[in-house]
Amino acid sequence: MCGIVGLFAKTPEMQGRLGDHLSTMLIEMTDRGPDSAGVAVYRNPAAPGAVKLSLHSDDPNYPWRALANDLTEELGDTVDVEVRGSQAVVVAHESFEVVRAWLRHHHPDLRIVSAGSEIEIFKEKGLPAAVVERFDLRSLTGSHALGHTRMATESAVTTQHSHPFTTGLDLCLVHNGSLSNHNRLRAWLRKHDIEIQTDNDTEVAAGYLTWRLREGAGLEEALEAAVKDLDGFYTFAVGTRDGFAVLRDPIACKHAVLAETDDWVAMATEFRAIAALPGAAQARIWEPAPATVYSWTRGRHGGRHDRG
Repeated sequence: MCGIVGLFAKTPEMQGRLGDHLSTMLIEMTDRGPDSAGVAVYRNPAAPGAVKLSLHSDDPNYPWRALANDLTEELGDTVDVEVRGSQAVVVAHESFEVVRAWLRHHHPDLRIVSAGSEIEIFKEKGLPAAVVERFDLRSLTGSHALGHTRMATESAVTTQHSHPFTTGLDLCLVHNGSLSNHNRLRAWLRKHDIEIQTDNDTEVAAGYLTWRLREGAGLEEALEAAVKDLDGFYTFAVGTRDGFAVLRDPIACKHAVLAETDDWVAMATEFRAIAALPGAAQARIWEPAPATVYSWTRGRHGGRHDRG
């Protein structure tokens, strides 16, 4: 039993309070997931040719600015760093592959939590309210975000096992439910050069989508294929640079609700996480249908698109 929340901001006013609203939604899902919590926020696009990475250290006093200085010296260009709690967001004017290789060689103790041009992921063990405070999530602005509160059922209670998971640039996934074929699929994905770091079934689902996208599928096509290839019961919420999508399994076993106004689109495991949003009383509210992809992107100006 876990809690999922998502918020897509259609207006500058909502973008300016994205982190505040998402934090309220996340805390409302505490009783569905008290073990750990995390968010993926899309904001502050990196410049063309640059990569943005969220990094985690187990050392609460990790010298992040010294790391940025070392990387600046290595690349010959300024590397920016923003420290939040046990993590830091680093922006380097270089490819992801080059920065990842340098980090693995010089700082193997660090874990890459996310990478891309806009995504930032912050996650940690503990109650959602503590995670919100630790990372100062209410201060975040952005275009859209996903959040997750976890009640561990199939893997350890650690920061690394917390959601969201990412296995591709600017892609993340949060999941409520359980997959039955994740061990076999994990082995298959690793043979196809998809990097998976944990035994969490959610990371396998993220890896599957990364593989499908790498093979040329669009997000909606990849999610439709997931209905056939991923066995189990689930609600997925998937974030990309341009928006997010929601998918439930063919029998819609796990809870989910969607709501939309002229200012925002929201999804949550339960409506009570949406109820505090401005204008929620006037929102169009519905339960997503089984095996149907719902997606919103900036390219569609926040429009709704269903496929089943």
